[in-house]
Amino acid sequence: MSEISTKPYMLRAIYEWCTDSGYTPYLAVKVDAATTVPMEYVKKGEIVLNISFGATSGLKMDNDSIRFHARFGGVSREIYVPVNNVMAIYANENGQGMAFEPQLGGRDDAPAPAPASAPAPLAPVSSAPTLAPVPTPAPQARPADADGEDGPDDGGDPPKKGGGRPTLTRIK
Repeated sequence: MSEISTKPYMLRAIYEWCTDSGYTPYLAVKVDAATTVPMEYVKKGEIVLNISFGATSGLKMDNDSIRFHARFGGVSREIYVPVNNVMAIYANENGQGMAFEPQLGGRDDAPAPAPASAPAPLAPVSSAPTLAPVPTPAPQARPADADGEDGPDDGGDPPKKGGGRPTLTRIK
């Protein structure tokens, strides 16, 4: 017996938490040939989708896929996202949520959607990129800016949250 993935259960749990808390749930999706999304909104092979009750119709989140209808530019479109392609689900208002490694290619036995208009297929994705540590220079070795200063005079405070677009923080 193969092990059942926890990912679809976590996606549904974060979705429920977002809606119960009054937040807007968003999905970050890696787009490949298995996804059905409006290609004109795809940037760098990824798309971010608002999956709130008010933005979707007929939302169904099962163990293999997420399906719904949504309006893009006033036109209703059918959306199909394999669970394996979901990179993150988060609350738009504060960025809290969960990130995942997309597992492109999906399952062999997963049914492919029958889109009304087939989007142009993307080039096949090669191996997934890997992260490597970036060496940090010693404090005395930092180069000065063009104006002779060491950096912005922001008092060393981190960027303030609130206002602007939230960011997703990956915690491992």
